[in-house]
Amino acid sequence: MSAVIFFVAVLVVSAFLCLLRAILGPSAPDRVVAIDALTSLVVGALALLAVYYRASILLDIALVYALLAFLGTLAIAKYLEGRRLEE
Repeated sequence: MSAVIFFVAVLVVSAFLCLLRAILGPSAPDRVVAIDALTSLVVGALALLAVYYRASILLDIALVYALLAFLGTLAIAKYLEGRRLEE
């Protein structure tokens, strides 16, 4: 039980630092990377909760969330590069 509390504390601190970078980031790419890291932390937290509660539905949710976050990051990267989504 104490290991789960430790991992949750590490995830919360990391999420706070990513959120701080997303708000205070000097440039748009910095903010995109911070939000991408934050989504990775959320996926990790969902996987940790899935193992702890033995609920496989949380792994499905984490997988779909990771896929959507990846596609969103690709779309934002193409937008920041100046290309259209069709290119």
